[in-house]
Amino acid sequence: MEFNPADNIQDLQYFGEFGGVNPSISDSSTYTFLSAKTMFDTFEGNADGCYLYSRHSSPSNLYLGQALAAMEGTEAANVAASGMGAITPTLLQLCSSGDHIVSSRTIYGGTYAFLKNFLPRLGIKTSFVDITKMDKVEAAITPETKVLYCETVSNPLLEIADIASLAKIAKKHDIKLVVDNTFSPLSVSPAKLGADIVIHSLTKYINGSSDTLGGVTCASREFIDSLKNVNNGANMLLGPTMDSLRSASVMKNLRTLHIRMKQHSHNAMYLAERFEKDGLKVVYPGLKSHSGHKLYASMINPEYGFGGMMTLDVGSLDKANELMELMQSRKLGYLAVSLGFYKTLFSAPGTSTSSEIPLEEQEAMGLTDGLIRFSIGLDNNIERTYQMMKECMEELGVLKAKPVSMS
Repeated sequence: MEFNPADNIQDLQYFGEFGGVNPSISDSSTYTFLSAKTMFDTFEGNADGCYLYSRHSSPSNLYLGQALAAMEGTEAANVAASGMGAITPTLLQLCSSGDHIVSSRTIYGGTYAFLKNFLPRLGIKTSFVDITKMDKVEAAITPETKVLYCETVSNPLLEIADIASLAKIAKKHDIKLVVDNTFSPLSVSPAKLGADIVIHSLTKYINGSSDTLGGVTCASREFIDSLKNVNNGANMLLGPTMDSLRSASVMKNLRTLHIRMKQHSHNAMYLAERFEKDGLKVVYPGLKSHSGHKLYASMINPEYGFGGMMTLDVGSLDKANELMELMQSRKLGYLAVSLGFYKTLFSAPGTSTSSEIPLEEQEAMGLTDGLIRFSIGLDNNIERTYQMMKECMEELGVLKAKPVSMS
């Protein structure tokens, strides 16, 4: 049968300590050993099923890690306290001083800042390329390159990475392909397309309620064990540990991810089609006008659609700010960063989530002042939402109001 991540999540079954349908939460920072030798073996990584210290691992974190590994089709996973808490240790585990990374030029601003501004302090350099052009990607690889990094759907321009082609390039040069799949859980399974490591910010769609930070690295058992090694593991030594209570919270929300992703995708497709028909500059991977539409359609599990992320260009930052403030006042959503909430979230990425990227580089990649990034919510009546959004746009002149017929 074809790989379906939601089936793998459904097939996970844990029993709580007293027979509960939810696994028990391990509310302990440290764990007892009945023998000194078992403690020694655990430090050496030779004692399965034993817990040492919650910075290393805990039952709650392991439950969630197993569920996310099953979702992505990898051998193992390690959860962290935030998306950046997953990204940064992963890259530091793969790279040392003198190494080189090739990265997509359109990525989350925090990741960009880490690659551009922080890693050079450790002697690690990054080349930023147009990830949609395989010749430019391969030309950027040097003998020092250790990692090829991209997002399945880029933040905020919604460019599509050809993961299968990138995986071939990575294998040819014996480097690791690391893919941030935050925008496209369930829809795309990068590991099945050849990615070595898959990362998510659990804060977004996977948790889905904007009340918890979290991240995960999904990869081979060997790599996940290296992250947690007590002597040289980046996750163990840097300490971006997820709290057990938060792990349990994300685990509960993960079970409804398939339902939510279908609704996010349905609503985003509806609005994208309507606003494009109205003459607005809309970017959404589900539209045939999107440059990566055919590629993305070939990659996704169609059951979960093209995702909930959409952008509109309204011409200027002032107009974008006016529109977002008006939509918020009309209760259409929140002027806020992040994504995956039940309400629609909107922001101007050039001055928010991508503000770490210098203006000249924003211009080079096509990130304009008037661009609004939408994380479309779970609205029940999306036609009502469309009409209310359209009224806001007509009031501000973003769309021309059609004359009312007197007949």
